[in-house]
Amino acid sequence: MISPAKLKPTDLGPELERLWAASAGKIRSIERTCPPGSNAPVFTVKGRYTARGWTEWTQGFQYGAALLQFDATGDEEFLELGRLRTVERMASHLTHTGVHDHGFNNVSTYGNLLRLADAGRIAASDWEREYYTLALKVSGAVQAMRWTALGPDQGYIYSFNGPHSLFADTIRSLRALAWSHQLGHTLMGENDRRIPLLERWHGHIASTLKFNVYYGKGRDTYDLPGRVAHESIFNLNDGAYRCPSSQQGFSPFTTWTRGLAWVLLGCAEQLEFNAALPAADLKPFGGRRAVMQLLLKGACATANFYLEQTPTDGIPYWDTGAPGLARLGDYLDRPADPFNPEEPVDSSAAAISAQGLLRLGRFLINNAGQDRAAARLGRKYLQAGLTTFKTLCSPTYLSTSPRHQGLLLHGVYHRPNGWDYVPPRRKVPCGEACMWGDYHLRELALWVQRAAEQGPYYTFFGDQS
Repeated sequence: MISPAKLKPTDLGPELERLWAASAGKIRSIERTCPPGSNAPVFTVKGRYTARGWTEWTQGFQYGAALLQFDATGDEEFLELGRLRTVERMASHLTHTGVHDHGFNNVSTYGNLLRLADAGRIAASDWEREYYTLALKVSGAVQAMRWTALGPDQGYIYSFNGPHSLFADTIRSLRALAWSHQLGHTLMGENDRRIPLLERWHGHIASTLKFNVYYGKGRDTYDLPGRVAHESIFNLNDGAYRCPSSQQGFSPFTTWTRGLAWVLLGCAEQLEFNAALPAADLKPFGGRRAVMQLLLKGACATANFYLEQTPTDGIPYWDTGAPGLARLGDYLDRPADPFNPEEPVDSSAAAISAQGLLRLGRFLINNAGQDRAAARLGRKYLQAGLTTFKTLCSPTYLSTSPRHQGLLLHGVYHRPNGWDYVPPRRKVPCGEACMWGDYHLRELALWVQRAAEQGPYYTFFGDQS
């Protein structure tokens, strides 16, 4: 179980300084070895980024990293790199009808650019801002088009596996659809039918939290509160739910921790988005409070499960039911060991979850009112998030060596498929990095830095005063 330290964002200045200093060299190195025209870098092998073609879902992290580097440091070298490569390389991702990953690729690039322009952080002409705006409108509509209906106003954005498949991941990527709605866009269907994007936003959230997240209600023998199934399978003939599944976890009845992380952060971010929407937009779904309660239920369940099923330093093993964990003894009562001989840790799940814990903690504190229990829980989540960030910035996890292109060590991609590199004389993967881990560590660091500086609050849909 995570043992939160008593930390404030202002305590983490040295960690932030080391992280951004190391990050700059990594971005330059990847740009040299993965130039435009090459496949998107995915994970490292012996410290060098390699491609693993599946859906090219990591290209936006590559160029979005440069934009986050500029945001944090003001170094215009990285603004120009991120802006140029977004314009040159990312257009095909906007109209990619075969994936659910639009929030990963396009909010990380076009979204960061529009956010910076709206905040006055970069000089952007009206036409440049319109270009980013149109890109996000298109991306969100294309994402919403991948729809499996389960009933009136019910359904989900289906994964690249096909219309029968609901992935836990997509609630985090849903920010493409959300931002498209905020920009005033509508999906147009057959016979000029107007399909409100917010209907699909709410429908996907409700389906994910109903089918992919467990609440201890006895759905199956392994129904623990906050457990997450990576995938839910449906019968397309009648829309009936059939069973849980997992593509990257150990089993359908255990929790792949990165899937849990996507849900935790996705819920926390959508809570912030829900709070910023006009009240009239939310009336069809029972109003703002009803949507907030739906998201809070999923967010708190997954956050509590994460805290309970993660070692004391905030770094989880790759799956809470991985069989080798039984041979590690009391592994939850001590810091995670990325060099153990049984099961790998997943630092990328930690980076994603820590941001979710911080956002959720802040939301609870700011909305607690007279509810002291909610405020205490919010502070607990905040401390757990800061503790995890501090661990991720330690020498064990933060790579400062110029010989290694990764920033965040000990990430895992696809353990069941055996895609991760296992070093000589080791039994499990360790010492390597992945694009989503590196990118989300930077997002996490930007959140902590803004909090330390008491700057504008950083959300995916724009900086808030």
